[in-house]
Amino acid sequence: MVYVKNASEIAAMREAGRIAGNALVYGGTLVKEGVSTLSIDSKIKSFIMAHGAKPSFLNYNGFPNSACISVNDEVIHGIPSERKLEEGDIVKIDVGAYYKGFHGDNAATFTVGNVSDEAKKLIETTRKCFFDAFAIAKPDIRLFDLSRKIAEIANSEGYGIVREFVGHGVGQNLHEDPEVPNYDVGRRGIRLVSGMTFAVEPMINAGTAGIKCLPNNWTIVTLDGKLSAHYEHTIAITEDGAVILTEPDGGCL
Repeated sequence: MVYVKNASEIAAMREAGRIAGNALVYGGTLVKEGVSTLSIDSKIKSFIMAHGAKPSFLNYNGFPNSACISVNDEVIHGIPSERKLEEGDIVKIDVGAYYKGFHGDNAATFTVGNVSDEAKKLIETTRKCFFDAFAIAKPDIRLFDLSRKIAEIANSEGYGIVREFVGHGVGQNLHEDPEVPNYDVGRRGIRLVSGMTFAVEPMINAGTAGIKCLPNNWTIVTLDGKLSAHYEHTIAITEDGAVILTEPDGGCL
C-alpha cells in the first residue's frame, strides 16, 4: 500500500533529505586518488551524526556500513573497505539519513581524476535518466510513465538497464511501496497523487543488463565486467509538480 504523506510529513522529509543530500555532496568531495572507501564511509557517518541524524543504511538488514560505495563495475551495495581509489575510477555513493522519524535517500556517481569518455557519457546519461523522468512527474501522471522515460533514454544509448533492483517509496521506512522500475514494464501503473514520496534511481550499465552478487552477499556487479552508473533522489509529488526532497544546500549534483 502506498502511504500518502501530509504537509507536515513532507516538511519533515525535507529536513531528512537535506541532511542526506549534503552528506552525499560531502562524500563526493572525498573521492580522490589514494583515498580508501572505508575512510569516506567513516567521514560520511560522522557528518550525518553531527547533524543530529542517523545513517539509514547502518545495520539495515545487516549492512555493515553507513554508505554504499561501489566502484567501476560494482552497481550498488558496495561495502566500504581499505580499497584505495585509483585514477580513472568511477565511484557510486549511495547514502541515507534518518531524522525526526523519516528517511532521505540519494546517490550519485563521482569520478577520480580523468576518466574515459565512455565513463563520462554513462554518468551523464544516467543523470539525464533521472531528471527527464522527474520533469514529467506530477499528479495524474502514471508511475510507470517515469519508468518508460528512463528506459527510452538508456536504450537510445544502447545501455543495459538493471531490472532486479528498482526505485522505491521512502518515508518512515527506508523502503516502502511503490516500486519504481527503470525499464518499460508494458503498462502505466498507478496514478500519481499529491503526497506520494519515492526514490527514483536509474542504475545503468555500459554493457548488458546482466548482474551478479559477490560472495559477500551484498555487492552487485555487472556480469560482463563493464562500468555501471547510479543516480538517485527522493522526490515528492505536490499539486504543482514534483520536488526533490534530497536537494543539498548548493543545489543538485
